[in-house]
Amino acid sequence: MTDKMKAVRLHAFGGPDVLCYEDAPMPMVNAGEVLVKVHAAGINPPDLYLRDGYRTLPPEWQPNPTFPLIPGTDLSGVIATLGEGVTAFKPGDEVFAMVNFPDDLMKGSGAYAEYICVPAAQLAHKPQKLGYLEAAGAPMSLLTAWQFLINTGHNAQNPFQSFKHSPVALEGKTVMINGAAGGVGHLVVQIAKWKGARVIAVASGRHKAFLQDLGADEFINYRLTAAESVSQKVDLVIDAVGGANMERFLKVIKPGGALYLVNPLGFAGHTIATELGITVTSTQVRSSGRQLCEAAHLLENGTLRIMLDSSFPLAHASLAHERASQGSIQGKIVLVI
Repeated sequence: MTDKMKAVRLHAFGGPDVLCYEDAPMPMVNAGEVLVKVHAAGINPPDLYLRDGYRTLPPEWQPNPTFPLIPGTDLSGVIATLGEGVTAFKPGDEVFAMVNFPDDLMKGSGAYAEYICVPAAQLAHKPQKLGYLEAAGAPMSLLTAWQFLINTGHNAQNPFQSFKHSPVALEGKTVMINGAAGGVGHLVVQIAKWKGARVIAVASGRHKAFLQDLGADEFINYRLTAAESVSQKVDLVIDAVGGANMERFLKVIKPGGALYLVNPLGFAGHTIATELGITVTSTQVRSSGRQLCEAAHLLENGTLRIMLDSSFPLAHASLAHERASQGSIQGKIVLVI
């Protein structure tokens, strides 16, 4: 094995053109880690935020990076080398993972590369039914949906609120999902259906057939109908989009219901929510090989499907980021290594 590999690195923050495909040092595996030969890497919103320097965050939260850095958290591949003390895996195992998130949120987790070192506790065996591209598209979106809807799986301090996020039971509930066609949204649709909820999917019109195929019971084209204008009241709204005026969803939630915010920054309706008896809650997704293992059987038996919007060679990571910035994503965008 050589001491060099190909990777996509940042030498400065900026637009997609700052992603440089170039030689980089081969990572050295430490105790408790494995060296993975990466076959595919998933694109996620934090990759775009990092590339841009997290300019939308308050100044005290913005990164103080040491360049160059390699972005990317999600990957699938094959184990090349085991670090000392690793017994749950062996060389040649096919694996997938979300790496060091949010611990390396501000400095890049390193998945846009031919090789990466991954803590063994963050790895899971790749479901055989999934190809490498689908597996690379799964981790962050799947763990986000899982930790919001099933179990947070950790006791870390919630950076977004003073209390711990506690998922509500979904059996027999009516759930509205805003941004239902995206990476997180399309998995939330499927998990909510698996748990016995009636699902109202909100997305643009081009996604209607896609979401109905995933099990959505009702579809709202937000370009034609404002989701908050529907007459029925729902038990839970999951907003996977964020941005301006998230407070509008409080209008359609029953007293005692809940609003889950995947990106809560900018929400200004806490006082109104309290008056209406609505719980507004969020959580920070965290790496977990154990939870990926828990969800893997649902990927294996087809209960959950990872849908791909598009794929790009690693050398064209800038084009992948351009696609991600265009919006109206249907599923996941993946880099092929």
